[in-house]
Formats: sequence, C-alpha cells, structure tokens
Amino acid sequence: MPMNTSFFPQLHKTLRERLEVVADHDLRDRDPAAHLEKLKAAAATLDALVAGLPADCDPMLRHFLERQSYPKALEWLEQQMEA
Repeated sequence: MPMNTSFFPQLHKTLRERLEVVADHDLRDRDPAAHLEKLKAAAATLDALVAGLPADCDPMLRHFLERQSYPKALEWLEQQMEA
C-alpha cells in the first residue's frame, strides 16, 4: 500500500516557515521578543504536525523530524514532491 502523502504540502509549508523565522536575523536584532514569539508559534505548529504523522510515514522523514533536522526533512520532502 502506498504511503499517505496528503500531509506533505502542509508539512512542507510549516517547515519552510519555521526555517524562515530562524533565519530572520533582522527581526531577531530589532525585536527579540517578537522573534521568540514567532519561533514558539512555528515550533508549536510543527510539533503538532509531527505528533500527528500517519503510521505509515517514511522512517527517514520521521527520523529527521523527531530529531529536529528540519533542513534535511525539507530536502527529503521536496525530493518526494518532485517525484
């Protein structure tokens, strides 16, 4: 049975948003409290998605997400979505 991929688009979007917040040094320098709040919100959204991964989720993707290797998880997702 093929893996459930219906969650890929939302996970992809959430990973990109999380990585963009981390990379937003302008906001971090200008308003550290706002940056921290954005990080917390992005982390909470991502944590909820990871907690709800389907049972048939690819083990490598699950590994990347559970170990917070978000750039690797994003790269993996993008490769799968291109295929």
